[in-house]
Amino acid sequence: MAETVVQTDHEHGAAAAPPPRGRRGRRTVLVASALVVVAAVAVVGALGLGGDGAQEGSSAPPRSGSTVPVTRTTLTERTTVDGQLGYGTEIPLPVKATGTVTWLPAEGATVKRGGTLLRVDDRPVVLMYGTLPMYRELGLTAGTRQDTPQGTRQETGAEGDTRGSAGQGRTDETSAAPDPSGSPTPSGAGAKAGAGAEAGAGAEAGAGAEAGAGAGARTGGTAAGTLRGMDVLQFESNLAALGYTGFTVDEEFTDLTARAVKRWQQSLGLPRTGTVGIGDVVYSTGKVRIGHAGVRLGSPATDDALRYTGTSRKVVVNASAAEDSWAVRGAAVTIGLPDGKSVKGEVASVGKSATTPEEGGGEGGSATPTVPVTITVKDQKSVGRLESAPVTVEYVGRERADVLTVPVAALVALAEGGHGLETADGRFVAVKTGLFADGRVEVSGSAVREGMNVRIPE
Repeated sequence: MAETVVQTDHEHGAAAAPPPRGRRGRRTVLVASALVVVAAVAVVGALGLGGDGAQEGSSAPPRSGSTVPVTRTTLTERTTVDGQLGYGTEIPLPVKATGTVTWLPAEGATVKRGGTLLRVDDRPVVLMYGTLPMYRELGLTAGTRQDTPQGTRQETGAEGDTRGSAGQGRTDETSAAPDPSGSPTPSGAGAKAGAGAEAGAGAEAGAGAEAGAGAGARTGGTAAGTLRGMDVLQFESNLAALGYTGFTVDEEFTDLTARAVKRWQQSLGLPRTGTVGIGDVVYSTGKVRIGHAGVRLGSPATDDALRYTGTSRKVVVNASAAEDSWAVRGAAVTIGLPDGKSVKGEVASVGKSATTPEEGGGEGGSATPTVPVTITVKDQKSVGRLESAPVTVEYVGRERADVLTVPVAALVALAEGGHGLETADGRFVAVKTGLFADGRVEVSGSAVREGMNVRIPE
């Protein structure tokens, strides 16, 4: 009450009596407390306490700071993971040749169709393109080839170079053979009869077989025992691609195919047999890059004699199995190279089995299971000369199209919880946040509209 009387007298112009010495400290405390309360109220108004949504009645003066408009755009969340640039995992070449390895190519060399992968017993093992493995010998069967003892084999069909029938050769030998008495056998009736009989049995039989095979080859037909199959078609396609033609590329191995095989064998320095051995050819889907050799020169050829990769550089990412939804075949990614440049890549394959890395891991030694993701680079020149290097891979995680956004720095925390925006005239409006990406955030709310200017707090 004493305080009230003093204030009233002062308002009427009366001289104010000096306050007692004992009460000066109390008044100072009351004034300071009032200032604190005023400041607290201002803060409450600024933070929107007691409001709901837009604070239309707020009269707090605008603070200094830059303003930015609320814009409508598409937000894209991007994530970066580590990867390794290289040629991919080396796999063994399916070498089926048996014998001693006598030559190996240099690691890193490129071998194309028709090229030599290695030599076994000094015979080349040749690369051809295809998906079927070499699982059997390719050549003429008994139905299209007349086999005779070595030294008297007959060339048949369209080759047309008959080197004498077996019957004729035997007739000559009989005519020249001496009789037991040491005198030449006279060319009498007996000799002629013997020669005639042998010629009839030998030459006619040989001529008949030769005519049958030859007629079949000339007319494009094949005998009943002709080798057929998709592996024949695959091999003939390669043979024709290398320039050895003169036959029909189909699923039948004919005498005309054998003639082309002989020319191919001659170019390789091999005996002209017309037959392709199971170990003479190795198939791959394209040209290969030679990797690590599993054997040394002089060692026996094995299934792991030579390893290879493709010739295109690619990136392998060990992606977290729990966060690999981005790894979809055909998905576009951006590869960051060690020199700071970026190149485009595409997800080519995703592993189906998750594995746990041996190193690293979290607390207690546990590690996150990962799956291998292979990424191809279409423009190989963009990678430069790099053959192996650590890289980064940036991929799109989530995306929100046609949404209202502001810079993340424009958000303010409201005392009652959540986030808000400060308008240019000092009002605060509550907003709901969505996707954060590229330094911006998706915002929504009844008081938020496109083009509205909001302040970035200092």
